[in-house]
Amino acid sequence: MAKKLRVVEKSEKHTWKDTKVGCVLLEEGKAKPFEPGQKPPLTPVWDKDMCVRCGLCYIFCPDAAIKRGEDGYYEADLDYCKGCGICHRECWFGAISMMEEG
Repeated sequence: MAKKLRVVEKSEKHTWKDTKVGCVLLEEGKAKPFEPGQKPPLTPVWDKDMCVRCGLCYIFCPDAAIKRGEDGYYEADLDYCKGCGICHRECWFGAISMMEEG
């Protein structure tokens, strides 16, 4: 016996303007226990010889802590970086290392 599919009607109330931005915390309290300015134990460091400036690190950063510098290479804003290492894991070229800040 075939299942009957339910048709979902398009809501006129919901538009693209109502869609939340991905990878950005828009509500307070979601990044607890971290506070802006708190230094992470590990920070991302880019090897500019290996970096192709693709921007994958920027796209995948859940804290919007990665910015493009004037030279076109990316760097982390350590006031917002929590040291999660997602940029390191998602870099296809192995250009990002997680280092202890000394």
